[in-house]
Formats: sequence, C-alpha cells, structure tokens
Amino acid sequence: MKKWKEIKKHGYNIILNEGGQNIAYSPNSGVKIIEEDGYAFKNLSKSGKLEKYEDWRLPVEERAKDLASKMSIEQIAGLMLYSAHQSISTKDDFFSKAFAGTYNGKKLEECDAKITDLTDQQKNFLLNDNLRHVLITVVDDAKTSAVWNNNVQAFVEKTGLGIPVNTSSDPRHGASADTEFNAGAGGDISKWPEPLGLAATFDSELVRNFGHIAAKEYRALGIATALSPQVDIATEPRWMRFNGTLGEDPILSRDLGEAYCDGFQTSYGENEINDGWGYDSVNAMVKHWPGGGSGEGGRDAHYAYGKFAVYPGNNFDDHLIPFTEGAFKLKGKTKKASAVMPYYTISYNQDKKNGENVGNSYNKYIINDLLRDEYKYDGVVCTDWMITKDNHVVDAFISGKCWGVETLSEDERHYKALMAGVDQFGGNNEVKPVLNAYEMGVKEHGEEFMRARFEKSAARLLLNIFRTGLFENPYVDVDKSQELVGNPEFMQAGYDAQLKSLIMLKNKNNVLPINERKKYIFQKEK
Repeated sequence: MKKWKEIKKHGYNIILNEGGQNIAYSPNSGVKIIEEDGYAFKNLSKSGKLEKYEDWRLPVEERAKDLASKMSIEQIAGLMLYSAHQSISTKDDFFSKAFAGTYNGKKLEECDAKITDLTDQQKNFLLNDNLRHVLITVVDDAKTSAVWNNNVQAFVEKTGLGIPVNTSSDPRHGASADTEFNAGAGGDISKWPEPLGLAATFDSELVRNFGHIAAKEYRALGIATALSPQVDIATEPRWMRFNGTLGEDPILSRDLGEAYCDGFQTSYGENEINDGWGYDSVNAMVKHWPGGGSGEGGRDAHYAYGKFAVYPGNNFDDHLIPFTEGAFKLKGKTKKASAVMPYYTISYNQDKKNGENVGNSYNKYIINDLLRDEYKYDGVVCTDWMITKDNHVVDAFISGKCWGVETLSEDERHYKALMAGVDQFGGNNEVKPVLNAYEMGVKEHGEEFMRARFEKSAARLLLNIFRTGLFENPYVDVDKSQELVGNPEFMQAGYDAQLKSLIMLKNKNNVLPINERKKYIFQKEK
C-alpha cells in the first residue's frame, strides 16, 4: 500500500512519507523515486535499485560506510576539500567583491546572471573537483541565500552519487560585519553579543538558547555547519581574535562551549530524526585545537611572524579543557561536537613523542596521539584555511600558512596532514594535490591501506551530512526562510542577551540606575 504523497514546491518537489522521513528532490535532476514497502526513496545513485545509503530507515553510520565504499578515490578526495570563501552578495563592500566569482567569464554586473546563480568557479569545483563542502560569507538576505542553496543542491543532485552540499559559515550573529571572522553578519539575521560578550553573561542556558536560535536561522539560510565555537583560552590580550573567544577562564569556556555546541546540534520534536540530530541541527566545528590563544607575543598565526604558540606557564593542558571537558562531553543526545579545527600555530615543544615543531594539522602527536587516541575523538578534523599553500609575504593575511613545513611541496603537505590524522583541507578547491598525496601513500603503504584510510575520512565526513537530514531534504522553503530569519522573537532574544552582556566596571557617584530622566540630549562639541 502506498504510504506517500508528493507536493510541488517552487524549484523542487517534496514527498511526505507517512510515519517516515520526508524527501525532496529537483524534478530536473534526473533522480528517480523508488518505492519499497509503500515508502518513497530517492535513487541518488541512478542505479535503478535502492542502495543502503539511500534507505532512510537504516542507521546513519551504516549508510555513511556504505556510501564511502561506493565512492571512487577521486570522489573521496573531493569530499575532503572545503572551499575558499564564497560571496552571495551584490553589495558594494570588501567581502562581497573579494570573494565574488564570474558568470560565463563575466562579472555579475556585466551580464544578465543573478546572484543566486552558480558562478563559474562553483560549477567547476562541484563538478570537476567533486567538492561538497562550501564556505559562504556575505549574503544579500535570507531569500537570496535560500534560493542559491536550492540551486546548488539541484546542481549536485544530478551528478555522481548525488551527495548534497554541506554549506558552512563563520559566526554570523554579531552586531558588526567589519571583520573576516564575522563577515556574514549584517542583513536581517538576529544580532547577539560577540562570543566574548556571551561569556560576559556568565549564563550557559542563554548561550544554549542562542545556539538553538542561531541553528534555526542557519538552516533557513541553507547552512548545516558552523565553523564555531572558538573556545581558545584568551590568555594573551594582545591577540587580535580575543573577542571571538569565550574568555580567559578554562572552566567558563568549557561550560559555555558545551552549551554552544549542544544548542547548535540538537533538534527536538518533529524536527529530530535520531539521537538528537535532525532538520534544526547544525554541525559545530569547535576550534582551534589544541588552543590558539597563546600566540607568542600576542601575534596571530594568520601571519608568518605569529606562527608559534608558547606556554610560558607550562599550562598547555589548561587549553585543552574547553574541548575535552566541554565540546566533547555535551549534555544533549548528540554527545560531542561533530568536527574540530586545529589552529595554524606550531604548539612549540609540545610534541611529547617525536619532538616535531610543525603546524598543528601536520603534527601526528597533536592530532592522532592526543586528539584521536588519548581523548578518543572520532569526528571530523578539518584544517584551518590555506595551510597547504606557500607563504610569500610575512605580513599578508590572505596567503599560505604552511608553518613548519615550508620546505615541503604542496602535495607533500597534504600527505603529511593525512598521515597525522586530518580528514579535510580548509580553503582548498583543488582535488589534484589530494590525489597526488594518495599516490604517495600507495607507494609507501600500498593501495589497500590508502583506500581504507580514505574511506575512514569519507565515512566521518558523510556522517555529518546524513545526520542533518541533507540526503533526504537539502532544500529550504524560501518563503519560510524569509519569515524565520531575523523574526521579532529572535531579534528580541538577541537584544536581551546584549543587555545582559554589559558589565559595569564602576558606578561613580551612583549615577546608575537612572530612574527619572527618560530622554537624553547630546550637544555637539564646538
């Protein structure tokens, strides 16, 4: 007996499975619907039969392993890529222009393309490099982001094995949009305190509620992964990323980091699929392992002069607390942050096994021995952006950051990071260096070993796409997105949090609180 019905939406169709998961697909993608036991399933593989990874009734772990086993090395290598920043904006600002693409070789203003269309560069890395993880920055508004998401998902649905795009974002909910780390702010999304402001509330439940709200807005924009929280301990006040942290106290950062990840990742009610994961869930990529707040002299590792993290107080272990006791021990059912990003820095003289001073993503002790083996972390490890590229300018922000491995080739850097335990390369749109790294591994360890190594990373990466329901429905309802993002309730919650984040250091002559005067007149100085 048929247990499903189909509804046409703008740009995609949605199938409602009675008592099961709903699925959505583009009618132009060539994807066929298979019926089994009365339920509908998407035949993303175009094989004509229901594959395990297409069966939403099976555990996501089983589905991820099945799909990984079916993927070619070229497809897995593409899955290991995380795109450079993508702009979906017509605004006349630095970030919109710096990360803009072309359309049939022309700039947006030179042709009749829409900002919601895929750029030449996006089509290339999605189709030819098999990339499926995209980082977006500025967007015009919720509608623009939602339409672009649906166009991207329809494009990849008809290629290869039909793996959806997992779109990510740096923090978007701060009040300011003038820094690279918060370039997505602005527009109509709710406004909250910066992370250091959240810390100033000393309120874990407020942060958890922020995570719930922010995740709903992210998913309405088509975003399923947050490149946050930044739980680095702010031990160096001269560090330029100080305001992105949750403060200098490891215990406070532990508690707020746990609440942040739990809030972002947990779905409830009808939006929960299984184990707390679902259609309101956003993967939290906690950063920066093993702590980036201890840069030598306060210098930042985005620059060649800031490549070292030092620990003059022998307090390396304190920097691990927000990860090992917070982000990896969530109160909710999702249990741990689904991804980790190491920082650019060389954690100087902290390699207890090999004594190697290289960037954290290249250090086998830092990633494999410490993170994987000692702390049993089995989620995705994604490098920070552009660590495999050459660095040519000591004070350039947007340049390669291959600290400690400057003499290696780009291919060798990929191989070293893979052997250290990394799953994914941030800011890399090109698959060729990953494939070359695979060949290096085949020569050293054999094809069976390297195939197993690649499948292990593929299963981890796919798991984060399955758990958030993207294989069933990667599309977003444009009208609902416009209604939900930045709605009055969310705006009010953000405003209330901003008020609570204010700290009065001194109340000279008991000026506050002001009970009588309600209006303020400011006279401009002559």
